[in-house]
Amino acid sequence: MAAGSCLLLLIPLPWLLAASHSPPGCKIRITSKGLDLVKQEGLRFVEQELQNITVSDLHGKEGQFHYNISQVKVMDLQLAFSDLHFQPQQHLVFNISNASISLRFRRQLLYWFFYDIGSINASADGVHIHTVLQLAKDEAGRLKISNITCNASIARMHAGFSGTLRKVYEFLSTFIVTGMRFLLSQQICPSLEHASLVLLNSVLDTVPVRNYVDEHIGIDYSLLRDPAVSTDTLDLDFKGMFFPRAKEDQELQNHAVEPVIKETERMVYVAFSEYFFDSAMHAYFQAGVLAIELQGEKVPKDLEVLLRATFFGTIFMLSPAVDAPLRLVLQVSAPPRCTIKPSGTSVSVSAFLNISLVPTGRPAVQLSSMAMETKLSAKVFLQGKALRVQLDLRRFRIYSKQSALESLALFSLQAPLKTLLQLTIMPIINERTKRGVQIPLPEGMDFTKEVVTNHAGFLTVGADLHFSKGLREVIEKYRPAPATPSAPAGGPQSPEWTPASS
Repeated sequence: MAAGSCLLLLIPLPWLLAASHSPPGCKIRITSKGLDLVKQEGLRFVEQELQNITVSDLHGKEGQFHYNISQVKVMDLQLAFSDLHFQPQQHLVFNISNASISLRFRRQLLYWFFYDIGSINASADGVHIHTVLQLAKDEAGRLKISNITCNASIARMHAGFSGTLRKVYEFLSTFIVTGMRFLLSQQICPSLEHASLVLLNSVLDTVPVRNYVDEHIGIDYSLLRDPAVSTDTLDLDFKGMFFPRAKEDQELQNHAVEPVIKETERMVYVAFSEYFFDSAMHAYFQAGVLAIELQGEKVPKDLEVLLRATFFGTIFMLSPAVDAPLRLVLQVSAPPRCTIKPSGTSVSVSAFLNISLVPTGRPAVQLSSMAMETKLSAKVFLQGKALRVQLDLRRFRIYSKQSALESLALFSLQAPLKTLLQLTIMPIINERTKRGVQIPLPEGMDFTKEVVTNHAGFLTVGADLHFSKGLREVIEKYRPAPATPSAPAGGPQSPEWTPASS
C-alpha cells in the first residue's frame, strides 16, 4: 500500500519538472566582451555617484583645540584599476582597487585665542571598493538587482594645511584626518547601494516586458526564471510569446525546440525559436486580420478578364448579373507555421479564395471557392533594437474544394493569382512586418554589426553593443520629480557654527 502511494506521488513529477522549465521563445546571452562595454559606461556612472557623496560635518575638541569641518566636496576621482565580471550563479562582481579621491572642505578652527577659517584640500588614497550585485527575476518577470553587498576601505588620507596655525594643524591633524577617513568610507557603500537598487533598477524598468506591438497584437517578454550566470556569460530566458490584444490572457503552449547558444565571440547573442514567430502569426490569426478583400476597381483588369472568361458559363446563366463587379476574398484558414532550418526560414500558409459577383442591390453570387497553399521565404534581420522580417512568395498552389475536374479548370488561374499575390498582397504584408518588434534591451543600448545564423528550429543574431544614451541620461529622464514641501515664511534659519570659548 505504501509503495503504491509513493508511485502515485512520483507519477506527476515529470510533469512538474517540465512545467518548471518551460522552453523560452527568446533567449539573450551577454558575454564577457559585452560586460567590458557595460563596465566602461558603469565606471563613468560610479564616478558621478561618488562625486555626489555627502559627508556629514565633523566637529570636536582636543584640549584647547576646537575644530569644525563642513561643506565637504569631492573634487576629483582617479579610479585607475577596476574590474567587472560574472560570478556564478546569479551575480555580477564590481571591484575598484587603489583609487584616490580628492576632497575640499571648509575649516573653522580655534586654538586658545586664535580663530581661523578657510578651506582644506585633502586626498584619500588606497581606496578599495568590493561590490557584489545579485540579479533575479521580479514578480513582473523583469530583470532586477535584488541585493547588493559592499565593502569599502581607505588606506591613507592626507590633508594639506596652510596659514599662521599650520604647525598646530599638522600636529593635531590626526584627529581631523582620522575622522574624515571614517566618515568618507562610511558613505561610499550607501551611495553605491542607492545607485544600484534604485537608479540602475530604474534603467532596467525601461526593458519592455509586456507591451503592445500594434493595434492588433502585443508581446510578452517576461523572464521565465532567474538569470543563469557562468564565469563568461549571462543567459536570460524570455517567454517570447505574442498575444491578440482582444484576448490578452490567451496562452499558446510552446512545443518548439529550445534555442541553444554556444557562441561567445560577440558581445551579445539573441536567439528566437519557431515558437516566437508562430505565436505572432497565431495572434494575428486570432485577431482576425489575416484576410483581404478586393472588389470592383481594386481587382486588376487582366485578372478580371481572365476570371470572367473562366467562369463564363456560370456568369452567362446569371444574365442579369453579367456586368456585376467581381469580389475576391482571400482569408487565411489556419495559423501560419514557421520552419527554421540551417538553409533558411520559411512560412507555410493555408488559405481559401472566394470569387463572387456582387450585383447592385442583390445578394452576392459565389462563382468559386478554392483552396490555396503557399510557402513564403523569410529574411529575418535586426536594425537597432527592432527585429524585422521580409517575406517573399516562393511556392503557390490552388485547387478546388469541390472536385478534381474544377481544379483542372482552375489551372489557368495559377500564374495570374500568383502575380496578384506578389504585386498586391505581399507589399501589404511586408508593410506590416517591416515595422518590427523591439528586442528586450534597456533604453539607450542598441545593437550594431548584426549577423543572423540559422539553426535547426531556431535562429540567432550575434551583435555588438553600443550606448546611444548614457546611464545618467536615461536615469534623469525617468527620475520622478522630487516633492517640494512649502516652508513657512519667516521660518528659522540654520545657525552658523561659532567656536566655543575656553
